[in-house]
Amino acid sequence: MTTAQGAAPQTEKLPPILALVAVVGVVIPASLLGGASAAPAAGLPDAGALIRWGIPIVRGTHDLAAAGTVGLLLVAGMIIPESHDTSRRITAARYACACGVVWVLAGLVGLVFSFADISGTSLQDRGFGAQLQTFVFQFEFLRVAAISSATALVVTIGAALVRRRAGMVALALLGILAILPLSLAGHASGEASHEMAVNSLALHLVAALVWVGGLLALAMLRPLLGRDLAVSIRRYSTLAGWCFVAVALSGVANAWIRVGSLDNLRTRYGVLVILKVVALVVLGLAGWLQRSRGLDRITDDPLAGRLFARLALMEVAVMGAAFALGAALSRSEPAGGNLPAGGAGPAYDLTGFAAPAFAMTSSDWFTVWRIDWLWLGVAVLAVTLYLVGVNAMHDRGNTWPVRRTVGWLLGWAILVWATSGAPGVYGRLLFSVHMVMHMTVAMTVPILLVLAAPVTLALRTLKPRPDNTLGPRELLLAIVHSRYMKVIGNPVVAAAIFFSTLIVFYYSPLFELALRTHTGHVLMIVHFLLAGYLFAWALVGIDPGPRRWTPPLLLVILFGTISFHAFFGVALTSGTSLLAPAFFQGLHLPWAVDLLADQRTGGAVAWGIGELPTLILALLVTLAWVRSDSAESRRLDRQADRDDDADLKAYNAHLASMSQRPGDGRPTPPPLSRSTTPGD
Repeated sequence: MTTAQGAAPQTEKLPPILALVAVVGVVIPASLLGGASAAPAAGLPDAGALIRWGIPIVRGTHDLAAAGTVGLLLVAGMIIPESHDTSRRITAARYACACGVVWVLAGLVGLVFSFADISGTSLQDRGFGAQLQTFVFQFEFLRVAAISSATALVVTIGAALVRRRAGMVALALLGILAILPLSLAGHASGEASHEMAVNSLALHLVAALVWVGGLLALAMLRPLLGRDLAVSIRRYSTLAGWCFVAVALSGVANAWIRVGSLDNLRTRYGVLVILKVVALVVLGLAGWLQRSRGLDRITDDPLAGRLFARLALMEVAVMGAAFALGAALSRSEPAGGNLPAGGAGPAYDLTGFAAPAFAMTSSDWFTVWRIDWLWLGVAVLAVTLYLVGVNAMHDRGNTWPVRRTVGWLLGWAILVWATSGAPGVYGRLLFSVHMVMHMTVAMTVPILLVLAAPVTLALRTLKPRPDNTLGPRELLLAIVHSRYMKVIGNPVVAAAIFFSTLIVFYYSPLFELALRTHTGHVLMIVHFLLAGYLFAWALVGIDPGPRRWTPPLLLVILFGTISFHAFFGVALTSGTSLLAPAFFQGLHLPWAVDLLADQRTGGAVAWGIGELPTLILALLVTLAWVRSDSAESRRLDRQADRDDDADLKAYNAHLASMSQRPGDGRPTPPPLSRSTTPGD
């Protein structure tokens, strides 16, 4: 294997050392904290010491292997510079595949152990295998674990085959998606603040995965990096800083939901939370020391990578302890007792939220709020990054249109209102209000965001990387100019996605799934926001991408799409059967409502609200048409000024030559002047 110039000798056995650190930092603390004091489920027999001790050990191993897999793929794809050969990427992919195998096996073993634990069935029981096959998809915890393991298997197979950077980044993202379902299991799925618990836990898992995985990957690949170690650590440090903030904020939010009060910090669960906070503080200090002191030494002396190795091993040990604490917390009863008392009502049982005490009034459109922290957080982050980009443009002496900034701010503000205001509150209960939220998210918000040209701003402010790596700017360019984007960016395809998914969603079980589950609700908003953005971008987009169609064709597509959209609204207003009947009839709202009449009102909303965004899109396409014609006329005038009307003179000369030919009975066209063009 070829090493980079100045690399440390290949005899360094760092990966085996990391494996030893993983055992010491994860397996032993996990077994001590999680297995020794775990009790069987109430009313069920004890499944045995192997299950009690094995679950936290397997879970810690699972988490560490998942972090290693994702971290190696992400670091190989976006962090380490490109060398003269592909040895670094091949080695990273090989290590990622090995970690992936451990990840999949630990996930499957954990699935078996978890079933034995919740059922109180011993592994030696003759009917254990048959029971596992019967109930594996009936318990949510087991179902999400099976889905996560299946996705991890795809990532592992991909790591054995993919060698290009873009493919590695895609596999890393798929690995992150494999972890997300785990946030639906455990205590988060049973909290009164269900959505906030799931959101914060999902963010916590992803940030910790990237943070730990990136550090493991750099430590394992250090012998191959040589003089590129410093720049790799610097890039990772920026990513780790974001992950640290995300882990801290999400961890505090999730812990407070489960602890409930300061007095509960004295319970066993509270003590484990305090220990995890201490581990987080130690990791933050270690990262700061590494960036402020160790990074300068590595930059000045590339062979001083042993300093980074020592710091990395210390951080891995602390991270392993934090993983073990997380495993112990997952097997401990929360101290807060946040589950609501009985009598919350059928609306709470179906949606996770109690129904408002009174029917909706006109003032409630502006006064009723229930903060959706996920979309509020996304909006704050998007606005902050956009304003940072605008400020960078001004610092360089460049200008950025104020109208674009205003459009970006307004678009995200409207999205927050649609998800946290009255549409988000009553939209879970009334079809008509739900349709207001849908039309706002799918048609109004995307137009404002598209006109803000965020991709153009990002490409003008993000720094390019000179070492052939996929930085944020390079990744963004690869996406907008990819073959996939050429397909879905085609106006016909974008329009088909926009309309067809609307029909499929509402006339299939997906609609009820989005009403009943938090995951379905989030995926619904994500899909229709992206589908609306894609459709608006194909029509009036400013950002770079596939070649734009001519305005006349775009107008045809727009009016054709909106005709189908109007047909959807008419079908709802004239329908005689209720969509998702089991859900709406099971709500038993405290105020009377005619469900079918409300659905017909929702159809009128879909038809009526869609008209204004359509009119705006039509005006924007027409305006672009006028501007393109004006720009073409100015271009022709400038060309005529440069070549002294060469085209016009050539055309008149052609007419003169025709007039000198023997007469054929046809009139000769008159010569043209600067005030006319051949197309007139």
